[in-house]
Amino acid sequence: MAKPNDKGRPAVNGFLNFNKPPGMTSMDGLRNIKRITGQRQKVGHAGTMDPLARGVLPICFGQATRLMDHVLDGVKRYQVEIELGATTATYDAEGEVVRTGDPGAITPEDVQAALPSFIGVIEQTPPMYSAIKVNGQRLYKLARAGIEVERKSRTVEIYDIQLVRFARPRVVLKVECGRGVYIRSLAHDLGEVLGCGGYVTDLVRQYSGGFSIDQSVTLEQLEAAPLSEPGGWQHYLHPVDWALRDLKSVTISLHAEQFLRHGQSVTLGRPDPEAGYLEQFRAYTAQGTFLALVRYDRPANLWRPVKVFQIDQPSPYAPSPARASSSPT
Repeated sequence: MAKPNDKGRPAVNGFLNFNKPPGMTSMDGLRNIKRITGQRQKVGHAGTMDPLARGVLPICFGQATRLMDHVLDGVKRYQVEIELGATTATYDAEGEVVRTGDPGAITPEDVQAALPSFIGVIEQTPPMYSAIKVNGQRLYKLARAGIEVERKSRTVEIYDIQLVRFARPRVVLKVECGRGVYIRSLAHDLGEVLGCGGYVTDLVRQYSGGFSIDQSVTLEQLEAAPLSEPGGWQHYLHPVDWALRDLKSVTISLHAEQFLRHGQSVTLGRPDPEAGYLEQFRAYTAQGTFLALVRYDRPANLWRPVKVFQIDQPSPYAPSPARASSSPT
């Protein structure tokens, strides 16, 4: 059973697809969410965004915080506007210009030719103005004190980059990438390759770990949701298993449920021909309540718990009765 939070209200479990406005830090956004919702414990965000950036910032409540890494490891999609012709200290429009160049001769073909070198598994150096710690100090704090330190490059993966618009000196790109990519560093490095410098003037996170900007909610919408009415702001809340909805599902019998709840592996009869070795599934009770994230051990014909959840309400993403009847039980 879900435990009440520190205000005596019932605990809330799920995800909020928050549309962070520009000019706000991720932590300030989270503080605003806590203020509006009244939820103080076990609330976090999945993926720090630059203050300049806007768009999708998934907020995790209660049991959903246990899937934060799953969301963080998911695909990210950005649209970024880059100003060519200058380099700034922060790699974006908020920093002072430290070097200028002439982008007058740059063509769309030049940009297209430069993009493939940034696609794939690459080494990327984080900007000085970032939250990464070096010897226990945040880089942005050192940068504000006028101290620059050597940063180790990090291995990241960029899946695709598309040129959306070219209107010299501005370039708009769509970027699809994995965890840990700094779009500001990408803009800076592109400017270096083109020989004229470049920095971010606008950055929108359009998609993150299954959450799309088309389905996001603003602070204004949350503020306008009456807390006294049924649902209130929770009308915008996605169930915990929302973040796993692309995985296959399996229905667990009452007998097997007791073992899974205690972290023990279970067998569900004959081997499942549709399950790959160590493939992860969503597991549900016969009542449609999300129970666990499980992994199928094919040689042993065992469903091994990865994470077990304490959820009270049935999920709309549970297998349909027809699907459930054909699932191992």
